[in-house]
Amino acid sequence: MKKIYTTLLAAVMLLATGCNTGLLGGLGGDTTGNGSTTGGGLGDILGNVLGGVLGTLGSQNTIDGLLGLVIGSVKVQESELYGTWYYTGPAVAFTSENLLAKAGGAVAAETCKDKLQPVYNSVGINAQNTQFQFTQDHQFSGSFRGIPLSGTYTYDPSNGTLKLKTMIFSTNAYITRTTSGLGLTFESKSLLKVLQIAAAMSGNSTLQTVGDLSKQYEGVRLGFDIALAR
Repeated sequence: MKKIYTTLLAAVMLLATGCNTGLLGGLGGDTTGNGSTTGGGLGDILGNVLGGVLGTLGSQNTIDGLLGLVIGSVKVQESELYGTWYYTGPAVAFTSENLLAKAGGAVAAETCKDKLQPVYNSVGINAQNTQFQFTQDHQFSGSFRGIPLSGTYTYDPSNGTLKLKTMIFSTNAYITRTTSGLGLTFESKSLLKVLQIAAAMSGNSTLQTVGDLSKQYEGVRLGFDIALAR
């Protein structure tokens, strides 16, 4: 555990010193000729998020949260999927297992979520119309923005891969653990197709944000934070 604290602290410090040299460029704000960031962009994001990380570095929840950003790093057993889950907000996960990438991913994840939230809002995704149910006999059902879903699933806890199959489509999803439940994420192209359907239903056809995020972050997975219904 001491090694994790030390490595995490070093990673955060490296990010802080490298934020004006393009380490996480392209997240917003304009860079001036002297290397400073202006306009409430990356500098503000790094300050807020990294400050929070450093302020709670002694908390196990903080470390678990950072590890949970990477698919497969924190194992989720199949039995933990059983039940009905409802949407609580955007989710972001990464495929990298490098601890430095995870610390950087914490910053990037907050940025991605901030950009995804208005997109989800614009197509009408909420807890009342977006839910998922998984049963022990590998059946899943639910709704996405009120569109009924049902089919079968298989889950591999070793890498967090959830394969969903319906009569209309099949897709891979990825399960990660969050502080409030689970993250259900997809490759950006798969998510974009689903959002396009929701956008058509809502009359909103602007989904450029999803494409932009997939270009900015290699190995990013986007989707939904879900919480177990009580």
